[in-house]
Amino acid sequence: MADLFGNLGNLGGGLGGLMKGLSNFMPADDPGTQLLKLQSEVSDLKKQETDIYIEIGKRAVDQFGLDAFGDVASRMKLIQANLADAEEKLRAAKGEQQARESAAQAAKAERTCPQCGHENPEGTKFCQECGGKLGTQANVCPSCGTGNPAGVKFCQECGAKLQSEPSGICPSCGQENPPGTRFCGGCGSKLEG
Repeated sequence: MADLFGNLGNLGGGLGGLMKGLSNFMPADDPGTQLLKLQSEVSDLKKQETDIYIEIGKRAVDQFGLDAFGDVASRMKLIQANLADAEEKLRAAKGEQQARESAAQAAKAERTCPQCGHENPEGTKFCQECGGKLGTQANVCPSCGTGNPAGVKFCQECGAKLQSEPSGICPSCGQENPPGTRFCGGCGSKLEG
């Protein structure tokens, strides 16, 4: 039994609390319990010692500079370079995740009816609920990628100002019409302008 406690004590400070908890269930006069408590105390003190060394090291680098520590400084610089690289990869991965989420929102906006808000299956051109035309690209929010109904000037999701279409481009179907045209030749919607 003492070997078991010895091995638990050698696993590090993370098990200190577990060992203390286990010792509460064992008789206080048991030699195994005493050993367990002592190993837990040694483990806790080693962790405290390591934390102090870390604090001393940080203060020494602040005072003397990293280069004053020779080969340890070289290892630290390598770790810092690897950390900067890993952080850059993390930023890139987060950016890619945001782009995927924006693309998914835009795809959902393409399938969502601007008249009734019904979400339709992919590839559908007209709403299965009300028959309205789907796929208006003109009202996709530049900030969050959410689709908005025709004629809306501010995003209904995030409140950002929506870009107005150049005159002649239909906000409902995207067809280009001659300047000055008041109604779309493709779908009959009233053109802004």
